[in-house]
Amino acid sequence: MNEINCSIPDFTCISSAKLVKLLELREANHIEFCRIKNVLDEVLHMYRNCELREILKLLMDPTWVATGLKVDFQTLVSECEWASSKIGGMISLDGESDQKISSCSFVPAEFFEDMESSWKGRIKMIHVEEAFAEVERAAGALSKAIEEDFVPITLRIKSMTAPLGGPRGEITYSREHEAVWFKGRRFAPTVWAGTPGEDQIKQLKPAADSRGRKVGEEWFTTLKVEQALARYHEAGDKAKARVLELLRGLSAELQIKTNVLVFASMLLVIAKALFAHVSEGRRRKWVFPTLAGFCKSKDVEVSDGSNRLKIVGLSPYWFDVAQGSAVHNTVDMQSLFLLTGPNGGGKSSLLRSICAASLLGICGLMVPAESALIPHFDSIMLHMKSYDSPADGKSSFQVEMSEMRSIITRATSRSLVLVDEICRGTETAKGTCIAGSIVETLDRIGCLGIISTHLHGIFSLPLNTKNTIHKAMGTTYVDGQTKPTWKLIDGICQESLAFETAKKEGIPETIIQRAEDLYMQHKKEEAFCGMDGLKGNNLSAQVIKGSDKAHPQLSRIGADTLHHEIESTKQTEALQLDVKKAVITIFQKKLMELQKLKNPLEVPELHCVSVATREQPPPSAIGASVVYVMFRPDNRIYVGETDDLEGRIRAHRSKEGMQNASFIYFIVPGKSMACQMETLLINQLPNRGFRLSNVADGKHRNFGSSNLHAGNMVVF
Repeated sequence: MNEINCSIPDFTCISSAKLVKLLELREANHIEFCRIKNVLDEVLHMYRNCELREILKLLMDPTWVATGLKVDFQTLVSECEWASSKIGGMISLDGESDQKISSCSFVPAEFFEDMESSWKGRIKMIHVEEAFAEVERAAGALSKAIEEDFVPITLRIKSMTAPLGGPRGEITYSREHEAVWFKGRRFAPTVWAGTPGEDQIKQLKPAADSRGRKVGEEWFTTLKVEQALARYHEAGDKAKARVLELLRGLSAELQIKTNVLVFASMLLVIAKALFAHVSEGRRRKWVFPTLAGFCKSKDVEVSDGSNRLKIVGLSPYWFDVAQGSAVHNTVDMQSLFLLTGPNGGGKSSLLRSICAASLLGICGLMVPAESALIPHFDSIMLHMKSYDSPADGKSSFQVEMSEMRSIITRATSRSLVLVDEICRGTETAKGTCIAGSIVETLDRIGCLGIISTHLHGIFSLPLNTKNTIHKAMGTTYVDGQTKPTWKLIDGICQESLAFETAKKEGIPETIIQRAEDLYMQHKKEEAFCGMDGLKGNNLSAQVIKGSDKAHPQLSRIGADTLHHEIESTKQTEALQLDVKKAVITIFQKKLMELQKLKNPLEVPELHCVSVATREQPPPSAIGASVVYVMFRPDNRIYVGETDDLEGRIRAHRSKEGMQNASFIYFIVPGKSMACQMETLLINQLPNRGFRLSNVADGKHRNFGSSNLHAGNMVVF
């Protein structure tokens, strides 16, 4: 289909069930017969075109599978020709105009339109010529009766109408009663003088409905008009009945060909779907994949793509590549992937994309990629996030385990297994162990697939796997924040971005801050418990303790790491204490010079406030001029001044590697004093043995002197 250069049919689609029902009940109308003929003619159009004929032959087997009807190719063509000819010989097709609605200059056009449009133009005139001729004669008689009995009255009224009022009357169509009557008032003369129209007025009588009841005070008719109306309706009813009789007869004739009609209709549905897929695939720049078989022997190394799924430039099928909004990934899979990544990192989208591409590929359809090598999978199994089923009395974890049982028992080495966030519905420790055991089982089966998880403890388990590969969804650090790249990379990602995701979705900042504090406290307790091996209640600590024989260096490495972290913390605390003492000494000396004091006891006490990791300054610092010192992870310090301490701390911590930076600060009277003290500290702290990251800032300060009085000092 991708190489077809000729025009293709419109592919008229009819519901097979509706088609069978209409023919069985003999209720198919003119429109349905026209649609059936379009289906037949489009099949014949494909047969008569040499390019489309080959496609028509290829569609025979898929249609057989879809309908369960086995129809020979030549039988299909011959039966379509017969049925199309039969319908074309009976039905008035679009563009044929051998029948016209009756018309008369004295009768409202809506009357004939309503009375005849439901049956005229349905059947060819040759089959209903006599019945239609009788309708024409009855319509002429009705027109003549109205002209003789109603027109003189209307002419008289027009000649007598005064500018400010007078008699009124007109020939009107009453749609409710399907009649043409005279409607008027004050048209009867008070004195009969033998003028034109008076004889016709004398013949008028009140109009009545089908039950003989008077319609109203303004509706009138005559005996001649009533008889002409009755004759016209009778002729119209006979013509309509004849049309319905012929349509039902045609349904009976076509009913014996129902199988062929259903087969042809389904064939066009499949053809339309395939052509639409190819057209949309070309627009979206999709490609046809290369299909490969599976090598039966695992001991033989294959080089032709067997037992391998490789998709280059894979994009989510719901994105339009032509618009440039899709992130492309390359998936080269020869075993099982254990996939990690942050929330919103694209794990679920990747699984859905691989599943859709594989399914499309093995069906011979185009895939959303730049190139694709897809093996002939015997099954594709996709498990996404589970939800509970109250009707079955099952929790979400029960539902997930039921689905995992089906996957494990049915998966083979030729299967594609995709599981998203395995064991997410139970507690972490046992869920991690179940997930690890399932990974081992799928690894032994040798299927291709991806198992995605947030259970990072699985990487500490002593899993017996041979071919499982660790993959991750990439992240990047932008403007002090970790953001997903939606790219598949090698390795393990243990960053969940849970706090960032919660904040993005509107969780209050107080809750996020409390969660972060709890997390840090938990990690500290976890680290200490893991070191002594006695209080550990988390999976990682248990695994390290129970697997020393299998991994003799694992516990030692964990203890060494924790020891290094403790020593680093002690060094930072000692550095802060030394810096505090130095800052106070330098500040007091400066105050003595400015105020010309001789006794150090006269200098007000300077109070330094500490801002530890994951802490913010108190409200008392808001709007005040402060000098602060930041303690970097590399044991270097940064000295600065600001009137917005909270914002400055946030800015520092947003930079890469500075998330855990701590601070000390002290409040000074005014911006000028803060700048002077900042310059002073930058110039003098290095002389006391401290390493500064912004020493150069002290060379670009040139402030005037400022008289500082003790009364202006902030004393704590």
